[in-house]
Amino acid sequence: MQSLTFIMLGKTREFSDELRPALVGSGRAHVLADCENAAQMLADVVRLRPSAAIVEAGMDGESEFVLIKELAAASPSTAIIAAACNASAALILGSMRAGALEFLELPIRGEEFRTVLDRVLEFCATQNTSSKKKGRVIAVFSGKGGAGVSFVGTNLAAAMGAPTLLVDLNLQAGDAASFLGLQPKYSLSDFVHNRARLDDSLMSSLLTPHSPNLAVLPAPLEAHEAEDIKPEDVSEILYLLGQRYERIILDLPHTFDSVTVAALDMADDILLVLTLDIPGIRGTKRAMKVFERLGYPHEKIHVVVNRWTKSIDVELKKVEAHLGERLIGFVPNDYKKVMDSINLGRPLVQSDPGSKITAEVRRIATLISQGKHTAAPQPVKKSLRGRWGRQNQAAALELSITPETA
Repeated sequence: MQSLTFIMLGKTREFSDELRPALVGSGRAHVLADCENAAQMLADVVRLRPSAAIVEAGMDGESEFVLIKELAAASPSTAIIAAACNASAALILGSMRAGALEFLELPIRGEEFRTVLDRVLEFCATQNTSSKKKGRVIAVFSGKGGAGVSFVGTNLAAAMGAPTLLVDLNLQAGDAASFLGLQPKYSLSDFVHNRARLDDSLMSSLLTPHSPNLAVLPAPLEAHEAEDIKPEDVSEILYLLGQRYERIILDLPHTFDSVTVAALDMADDILLVLTLDIPGIRGTKRAMKVFERLGYPHEKIHVVVNRWTKSIDVELKKVEAHLGERLIGFVPNDYKKVMDSINLGRPLVQSDPGSKITAEVRRIATLISQGKHTAAPQPVKKSLRGRWGRQNQAAALELSITPETA
């Protein structure tokens, strides 16, 4: 199904707080910008050519009618939607006459909202821009630090059999470029500073190539530059880059700050990296609760175990029951190979194509690329009870009785 892009302009904070979760939670839409005024909306629509622009109308709607006419004239391929609470018949009719495709009554009602999205989808299907390329955005995230997100993300990016961009959004401590042996000259902060004039040529010059099929957009080179990066910058940049690359891999920090949430909103898939220890399992559970509150569809989340080893005495079915999610992959633990790969700045999938880690990362990359949500067969492990007896049983992770902390 085609993914829709939206720009919004509301008169109140409540408008955005209601509409953004509904759009993101539909599984069919990405919010590119939440505009502050009519001039910004007009400029953003001209630059980004979104699927739709939603304008909250006032009581009489006169100023909104003017804006709707300007938007329709500036970007005929963008569907204009007017929205209001307790709208009068005159307001609805005036909006439609000005050029709005639909009118959305607030507060949002499920069936009506789905109908509006269907109408936008039908409208876009008739426009020349409906065939614009939209790359698949895959966010790699963990509920706790030290889970190996950067290692998984860089190797996943290197394993994609399509033009791929790795974006490092760990703004103050990002190091993804070093995992690939690169010393970049430009970073995400350069994209932000040149946001208003980004075109294919400028974007190409600001990215750091690694191989014919992989490039990197590094985190800011100086920690203080992170302060200049706003959530709306990330949404817009990812949207523009999605028209150039078939796959975009996001290396994310383990905190739910506003920039991270904006990136997660834009993602088509979230690869949630789990380590099989108590902090790792608790962090994953907390992250999934946040995803639920953010309205993310179940199909968007894929849980992968990192540093898997047969010596871990934990029942995987209990982990799945505790999380309420199937595990789609098990990346084996091989400390020496992983550290050699990181220190040499060469992804393991390229430096050791025959390793078990490489085989599993490539399998996960194929699953995600094909949009599948398939659980992996649970690894068979030898019982350790004969060797360690009661001592080993006592050390096992008993998830069913382990209290969860907030």
